[in-house]
Amino acid sequence: MSKVKTVIVTGASSGLGFAIAQAYLARGYQVVANARSLVRLQAAADKLGRPANLLLAPGDIALPETAERLFSLAIQAFGQVDILINNAGIFIAKPIADYTPEEVDAMVATNLKGFFYPAQAAARHMQQRGAGHIVAITASIAMQPNSKVPALLPVLIKGGLNHAVRELALELAPHNVMVNAVAPGIIATPMHQNDEQSLAQMRQLAPTGRVGQPQDIVDAVLYLTDANFVTGAALAVDGGATAGVW
Repeated sequence: MSKVKTVIVTGASSGLGFAIAQAYLARGYQVVANARSLVRLQAAADKLGRPANLLLAPGDIALPETAERLFSLAIQAFGQVDILINNAGIFIAKPIADYTPEEVDAMVATNLKGFFYPAQAAARHMQQRGAGHIVAITASIAMQPNSKVPALLPVLIKGGLNHAVRELALELAPHNVMVNAVAPGIIATPMHQNDEQSLAQMRQLAPTGRVGQPQDIVDAVLYLTDANFVTGAALAVDGGATAGVW
């Protein structure tokens, strides 16, 4: 078995997933990067300098066969999987009356199935190894809904994931597998509009009065996958938005 750790990152072609993959590559980890589009993954790999410790694995993460393929490729190339970062997700915020069936299906596919199937594959592999880390990227608004941001679907699904990591942490604790979540607030990524007017509005969604940066999430993820006595936690990284009313 390789002594160098291997991490799978879903949704790795842009935004938080790209930043997380980049951070693990900088540590010398072997990174299996997943996204739906091979073209976008290749563009991300170009930005990263096409390092030898990066393996591209395109596929729809909502499909169980994609999760199985990710682990099969990782084990074939690197021997084992030490860490799964379940990052792939979409965020659609609007009043409940305005959601379309297509949007509901898309969020259930990517945010719910895209968590479940990779976590299932990780559990099977990591239980046998007797070690591992699973981290889900969720959303802090699912911990503390905000009337300024109507977002029933993210609250419904990401809120479920914030609780699911607690159940899975208990289930896998006897096997030394740590399961946690990072719950971002408003982070400056391509998911959000970055014009000055939008940024000014987003700054009002945290008592610190600022928008987070991808590195803030990276730091939280690295902390959790370095920690061996933290499991079942959902760590809000949101400038205090879940702390209370301000």
